[in-house]
Amino acid sequence: MIKKPIITAAEAAALVKSGDVVQVGGFINCGSPDSVIAAIVARGAQAPRELTLVCNDSGLHDEAKGKFTSIAPLIKAKLARKIIASHIGTNPETQRQMNSGETEVLLVPQGTLAERVRAAGAGLGGILTPTGLGTEVEIGKQKLTVGSKVYLLEEPLPGDVALVKARKGDKAGNLQYAKTARNFNPLMATACKLVIAEVEELVEIGQIDPDQVHTPSIFVDYLVITGAAT
Repeated sequence: MIKKPIITAAEAAALVKSGDVVQVGGFINCGSPDSVIAAIVARGAQAPRELTLVCNDSGLHDEAKGKFTSIAPLIKAKLARKIIASHIGTNPETQRQMNSGETEVLLVPQGTLAERVRAAGAGLGGILTPTGLGTEVEIGKQKLTVGSKVYLLEEPLPGDVALVKARKGDKAGNLQYAKTARNFNPLMATACKLVIAEVEELVEIGQIDPDQVHTPSIFVDYLVITGAAT
C-alpha cells in the first residue's frame, strides 16, 4: 500500500487556492480540521480569497471569549465569497456579513446538504427530496413527480478541496473518525478533487482494523498531524 505525503498545516494551507470550493468537515466544534484552518488564516496577505465554503455550519464565533471554531476564523478573516451551510445561528459575524451583503450565504436543509455532497462523491446526477417544498428552498428548482409524490431535484455539490479531520489515520491515508466527528467528513472526502486529512494520531499501515476504516486511503491525498503548523 502506497504511503501518502505527510505535510505540515502550513503546507496544506498553501494547496488551497483563491476561488476554490472548499468543503470543511465538522459540526460546530466537533470534527473540524482546526490546525489547517488556522494555517490558512495565518498566511495573511497570501491567504486564498474568494472561497466558497461548504460546511454544516459556520462555526462558533464568540468575540468575548476569543473562541472561534470550525470555519469561523476563515469568515472573520473575510476569506469567503460564499458560504453554503445548514445554519449560521452560532456565528453572528456570518449573519452580519450576510445582512451587509459582504458575503453570500446559501442556507440548505441539513439532510439535503449531506445528500448533495454524497451525490457528488457517488457520481449521481442529483437527489430527490420533499424537503423544502412550499418554501423559498424550492425557488428555481425542478420538481418531479414519482408515483403520487412531488419532489425537488437537488443537484450534486462537488468541491475542489476537502479539509477533513480524523481521530486516527495510517500512513496510507486510511481514516477513522471518533463518534460524532463522523459527520460530514466521510462524505466530503469522496466529493472533492483534493483531500487533505488532518489526523490526531498517525499510525503505521495495518494498525487500523480494516473493518474500522471509515474513509479508505484511495480518497486521501495528503495527511497533516494535528498541531503540525510549521
